[in-house]
Amino acid sequence: MNGWDSIDISGDAGIRAQGRDCKEAFVNAASGMYSLVTDPGSIDEKISKHIRLSASSMDSLLVDFLNELIFMLDAHGFVVRRVDIQEFEADSGFSLSAVIHGEEFDASKHEKRLLIKAATYHKLKIERNSSGCVIEIIFDI
Repeated sequence: MNGWDSIDISGDAGIRAQGRDCKEAFVNAASGMYSLVTDPGSIDEKISKHIRLSASSMDSLLVDFLNELIFMLDAHGFVVRRVDIQEFEADSGFSLSAVIHGEEFDASKHEKRLLIKAATYHKLKIERNSSGCVIEIIFDI
């Protein structure tokens, strides 16, 4: 597993992402999600955008983060090659600050795979253990 793999979900799409900690697992979840949308290898890092989010729980932070990335794609046609989470708080509060790097979607350059509508709470799992953090999330397509 390269930080994430797909989960077989009837009628939707899902991924399992892991990392040495939840910050890395969030990055891998974003990478996995974008791999469902297009080939990340075809995306150039021409533009950088900043994201800052806070939430009431770790589950909400993850769903809000991925839905913000989906919004960037839907509203601005922005596809992400790399996510750099610069600040990540998951113990006394739930927040993150990240820089995303990518470019505008170009149908002549980027393969169109799945159209993801939203990250969902359905069967959402975030598990911390001695080896790190594992996330399972389902996307509405």
